[in-house]
Amino acid sequence: METVALAPYKAVADAIKETGGEAFKLCYQCGLCETVCPWNNVREFHIRKIINQAKLGVVPLESDDMWLCTTCRRCVQQCPRGVQIIDIMRAMRRLLVPDGVVPASVPNLRGVMTSIASEGNPWRQQAKDRANWAKDLGIKEFDENTQLLYFPCCTSAYDPRVQKAAQATGKILTGVGENFGILGPKETCCGESVRKAGNEDLFKRLAKENIKTFIDSGVKKIVVSSPHCYHTFKNEYSEFKVNFEVVHTTEYLYEKINNGKIRPTKEYKKTVAYHDPCYLGRHNNIYDQPREILKSIPGVKLVEIAENRESSLCCGGGGARIWMETPRNERFSDIRVKQALEAGADVLVTACPYCIMNFEDSKLNIPGAEGLEIKDITEIVQETT
Repeated sequence: METVALAPYKAVADAIKETGGEAFKLCYQCGLCETVCPWNNVREFHIRKIINQAKLGVVPLESDDMWLCTTCRRCVQQCPRGVQIIDIMRAMRRLLVPDGVVPASVPNLRGVMTSIASEGNPWRQQAKDRANWAKDLGIKEFDENTQLLYFPCCTSAYDPRVQKAAQATGKILTGVGENFGILGPKETCCGESVRKAGNEDLFKRLAKENIKTFIDSGVKKIVVSSPHCYHTFKNEYSEFKVNFEVVHTTEYLYEKINNGKIRPTKEYKKTVAYHDPCYLGRHNNIYDQPREILKSIPGVKLVEIAENRESSLCCGGGGARIWMETPRNERFSDIRVKQALEAGADVLVTACPYCIMNFEDSKLNIPGAEGLEIKDITEIVQETT
């Protein structure tokens, strides 16, 4: 009878535990996670099998499945034992990126990580150009006399489409007389995608760089456009013993509309559907504020699309997936655009740069979607104020 050496398998299981995946021991393989995982709308993805393999130390680390999880949190929300499945997936990815180099099997992500490490952004753009989106808006550089930092995120700073949301936010902040500024070239990536892709060392470096810049500049309160930056600054930078006040643009707009500082007065006679971004909704429980903002705009007819609020369908961009190629027939965002059309929406509104990018891309591939507008909520507020 052949004897199988168990030491290598135990070493893998122990390594997953040590890198944050210890939650796998709580899983009792009920399979409820798989009933809500968005991947199972477009292909088979057996997350409970992967969790069981992690327990046994027989994880197929060479499999593409290791890179599928979008960290949308639907599985965690559904789990009767509260297993932190995202932590398990992140721990396994850390085994794949032990020295900070992403495997060649995911070439797009490898290039993005190199760009973030060298330039501080995933767009392979120079840091000196980070504030170009604001060059005609008269926005000042943050200094010790500034009360509020606006942090647009890498995508809002560099992507031409998403820059419109950053510009709308800048105009709104200026319009209400806010004493705010930006850090421009001093900013660097928040590191959210980096951490979800398993590159913990680079995440810590980016976090420490941003924290030092914030402290040296006298930053106390930050308004952000990206739910991913929001989540990272609010919930993960606290690991470094700092406590900045972090506000998402939807929270800021909701407060200013309620106290009368922002008054949408121009009619917006369109049927609008709001998509809940995973990192704003499920990760941070912000559901009502965006809807109340839209209801305050004259002429808006707000409709709900299928799989909304806590059950919102992921756009497919989280977990660093925004930087990986997804086959056309496996894009969650295609399903979302179709759902918006089925609800009779003229405009699909969201509050996340990744969602905007994915929906704009899907719109080009869905028959009948040519007339559907994709908007960040700040764009509509700025247009109607």
